[in-house]
Amino acid sequence: MRILVTGAAGFIGGEIVRQLRERGHDVVGLDVLLDRAHGADAALPDGVHRVDVRDEAALEPLLAGVDAVCHQAAMVGLGLTVHDAPDYAQHNVVGTAALLSAMTRTGVGRLVQASSMVVYGGGRQACPRHGVVTTRPRTASDLEEGRFDPPCPACGAPVGWALVPEDAPVDPRNAYAATKLAQEHLAVAWVEQAGGSAVSLRYHNV
Repeated sequence: MRILVTGAAGFIGGEIVRQLRERGHDVVGLDVLLDRAHGADAALPDGVHRVDVRDEAALEPLLAGVDAVCHQAAMVGLGLTVHDAPDYAQHNVVGTAALLSAMTRTGVGRLVQASSMVVYGGGRQACPRHGVVTTRPRTASDLEEGRFDPPCPACGAPVGWALVPEDAPVDPRNAYAATKLAQEHLAVAWVEQAGGSAVSLRYHNV
């Protein structure tokens, strides 16, 4: 298969490129090399094109003859303040929308993309009295004072951690989480409108 990997210079994207090539696939890689992710002096790996996924005109030639896209490109981190939201929306949401548009125009109908477990919020907690509860987000003062485990919102008692099932309600709590969930929704809409196939993988921390 001929596979386009976005974010091919990244930690995960680079490993995907390596493993795909080891398995005999023809890989086209691209990355914009954001300074905040790679550092100001980063160099592109061999065979990776410096292309921004928001640039549809630059994407289309790279999509020629491609069978599937593995979309790893994203602005990562937590989006600590609301002022970070425009950058996250531009790279993650607009970038994914542009990629899907370019894929449609070039006839590429298969997508695997990186989402994140952060779409579930702050994890899943259970109170001995009230069962599974939704705790409030931790504040900066909580963290500074060493209060890492939020209490039960109903009674204030300590809560325990529980496994988060795949079908747990989503609860994005920062700009990064919101844009990763938006990427999933864009992929679903693209499948409905363009007839492609898409899988979003909710990665844990790596």
